[in-house]
Amino acid sequence: MGFKLFLLLEKFLMLLPKQARKSFFVFLAAIAYHISSRYRNIGFINLDFVFGDELSKEQKKEIVKYSFRNLLLNFLHLMEIRHISKDELGKKVTIKNIEAVQKAHQDGRAVIYVTPHYCAWELGASAIGAFVEPIYAVFKKMKNRDYQEWMLESRASFGNKSLEKSNVIKPLINIIKKGSGCGIVIDTGINPREGVKVDFIGKEIKQTSTPAYLARKYNAAIIPVTITTDDEENYTLIFFDEIHVEKTDNEKEDIQKATQLQADWLTKLISDEPKFWFWIHRRFKSDYPQIYKN
Repeated sequence: MGFKLFLLLEKFLMLLPKQARKSFFVFLAAIAYHISSRYRNIGFINLDFVFGDELSKEQKKEIVKYSFRNLLLNFLHLMEIRHISKDELGKKVTIKNIEAVQKAHQDGRAVIYVTPHYCAWELGASAIGAFVEPIYAVFKKMKNRDYQEWMLESRASFGNKSLEKSNVIKPLINIIKKGSGCGIVIDTGINPREGVKVDFIGKEIKQTSTPAYLARKYNAAIIPVTITTDDEENYTLIFFDEIHVEKTDNEKEDIQKATQLQADWLTKLISDEPKFWFWIHRRFKSDYPQIYKN
């Protein structure tokens, strides 16, 4: 019943002018910031842990507020993507440095897109599918299956497909062998037994080593990608130059180095403009569980 009401709300919202829809979600974000003490506190804990006194309390407050706003705008993008054309999407998104992807394909190599929860990540993934190549994106199973299906349908609007995170390595290998693109998010917490240790925004954490492992073994190209905006209306999808994976006699060291380079890229991205990162999730739970205890 609840999900049917949600679908009715979606139909109603899509009848409204675009600015009215946005205002509705921005309003929800403001309410969420004030009533969701759990996630608000997670945001402040993360910022205190990473930046200490480098940022003022007011700066941290604005960043946490924007994290709620950005989350709801991503939800809005998921909704709108289900109803817009490729031409309409193209008017919203400009692509920068697509040459990095083209070079990899000219060399006959599959591309592993590594990306974070940064700015308009849902819009960015759809733009890759629409204007670069359809990709297989790894996702984590959700408790609400109705909403998960709705979300995956939206993500498939421009040709992308989704792979559930558990037991995903074998499907990813097959995809890369076929020369198809895949997308892997690198800024979420992982099982302490997995990944490798890296320095990420000044903290030693475990980060997934899957992109480096696959790129090294199957000669794929790791290309970082993100999306950004100055006005929340016009967006720039940015492909960065390939992160090369060495192939020496020391496989473990090769993978660790390439994974650290990914962490370095993400560290710079967040340090340059911290407000766009998704601060209201427990990224450091696996490595520093004590910071979230209170």
